[in-house]
Amino acid sequence: MDITPVKTPKFIQKAFAYHTWHIPSGEKVIYLTFDDGPTPEITDWTLNTLEAFKAKATFFCIGDNIQKHPNLFKLILEKGHSVGNHTHNHLKGWKTDTQTYIDNTLKAQEIINHNSSDYSKTDQSVLTNKLLFRPPYGKLKPKQSLALHKLNYKTIMWSILSKDWDINISKEDCAKKVISKTQTGDIIVFHDSVKASRNMKYTLPKVLDYFSKKGFKFKRILAQDL
Repeated sequence: MDITPVKTPKFIQKAFAYHTWHIPSGEKVIYLTFDDGPTPEITDWTLNTLEAFKAKATFFCIGDNIQKHPNLFKLILEKGHSVGNHTHNHLKGWKTDTQTYIDNTLKAQEIINHNSSDYSKTDQSVLTNKLLFRPPYGKLKPKQSLALHKLNYKTIMWSILSKDWDINISKEDCAKKVISKTQTGDIIVFHDSVKASRNMKYTLPKVLDYFSKKGFKFKRILAQDL
C-alpha cells in the first residue's frame, strides 16, 4: 500500500532544502512537470493538451527514450517547453553506486545535448535549462546529490505528487487530490508514460481547466528562477 502523501510535507522540503520543491512567486503560477518520456502518442497528446490551454511545462526525459524517439523530444522544444535529465535508464539512486549513477546521467546528457543543439543556438533558456535534473522515484543518495551539484545540475523535486501511475486509485480521485492540494508556486509531477496514461489523461485537462479559470498561469521551470 502506497502511503506517500500527495502534498510533500514541509519537514521533508526543509530537510532537503538544497533541492527545489517549490518556486515562490508573487503571482498565480503553477509548474507542471512530466517524467519518463518521450513516449509516442502520450507525449504528443500531452503537448496538444498543454497548447490548448496556452500552458508551458517541463519534461524530465529518459535518455534511452530520447534516443528511440528523437523527433518527439525535439517537438517538446519546438513547443517552447523546458527539458531536464531523468537519467538514461531510469535508475533508482538508492540501489545504484554513485559512479554508475553519474555515468548514466551523463550518458543521457550527451543525448539531450545532441538533440537540442539547434534550439540552444536560438533560445538561450534551452541551453541553461538542460542541466535541470530529477531523480527517478525521487530517490537519491547524498553522494550522488553532491556529485550532481558539482556538475552544476539543479535537482528539481516536487510539492505535488499526482500518483498518476497508481492503478489502485481512480482517475477521479487522482484529479480531485491534485486540484485540492495545489497552490501557487507548486511543482506538480505527472508522467507521460503508458502506465500513467489513464489517470494523467483524465487529470491534466481537469487541472488546466480549473486553475486557468482561477487566473493561474502554467510556466516552464527556468534556471534563472531557482
